[in-house]
Amino acid sequence: MSAKAAETRASFHEAASETAGWRFVLTAVAVAFMALVVLLPLVLVFVEAFRKGTSEFVAALAEPDALSAIRLTLTVAAIAVPLNLVFGIAAAWAIAKFEFRGKAFLTTLIDLPFSISPVISGLVYVLLFGSQSLVGPWLKSHGVEIIFAVPGIVLATVFVTFPFIARELIPLMEQQGAGDEEAAISLGATGWQTFRYVTLPNIKWGLLYGVLLCNARAMGEFGAVSVVSGHVRGLTETMPLHIEVLYNEYNFVAAFAVSTLLALLALVTLALKTILELHYGEEIAASRKH
Repeated sequence: MSAKAAETRASFHEAASETAGWRFVLTAVAVAFMALVVLLPLVLVFVEAFRKGTSEFVAALAEPDALSAIRLTLTVAAIAVPLNLVFGIAAAWAIAKFEFRGKAFLTTLIDLPFSISPVISGLVYVLLFGSQSLVGPWLKSHGVEIIFAVPGIVLATVFVTFPFIARELIPLMEQQGAGDEEAAISLGATGWQTFRYVTLPNIKWGLLYGVLLCNARAMGEFGAVSVVSGHVRGLTETMPLHIEVLYNEYNFVAAFAVSTLLALLALVTLALKTILELHYGEEIAASRKH
């Protein structure tokens, strides 16, 4: 590095550096904001859930409708996340590794659930599969229920959550390029062998991040699921919908008891992410720079 370049860099660093006082103020503002907006509401959820004791908390979770909501939430997530996993890998591979007409349009479509309200996506499925649609009555005559049933909840959840895995993998695959795959193919590897032994190890950390975020979003989805579920208690109510019903019935302890499960899910997701970064930080960084 030349002396002039070093001097310019030092001048820029000095100009961009904050004093100790400013660093303290900025840090205090950030911590206070996070405590007020994130930490305090989370603490209040647990306080309200245990306000009448542990027995009331356990009873609220053991109630049949609550158990049904928990089972349905886990079932929907268990279906939606693998579907998004397959879609996310396929979409990321196509966008990052190939050039084709409509590539920019496909990328825009992947971002669509980020830009529209989940309620609108739920209404779209009602228009497609509801009793007033062209497809809905035909499906119902053949014994297939979409709206106000589990398939509709799964479809709405898949739509809302499908960008998470794809959006985590696309920039990672674009940064890595196609050199490793081309080398493997030139050495005689099949497409499946190339994906399993070359591509997958390079994207495994980004893939895991995407799965964690997708799963958390799937279990916490409210807007789209609320539209297509019909709020049939004990049948089509997920945990967020059940919490709303309990809260509207002024059953606050039960509402906050179920809310703690969703809060714990968020904490577990954050803990897993932190553990991965602590134990495999170097590998994650290397995969992103590969």
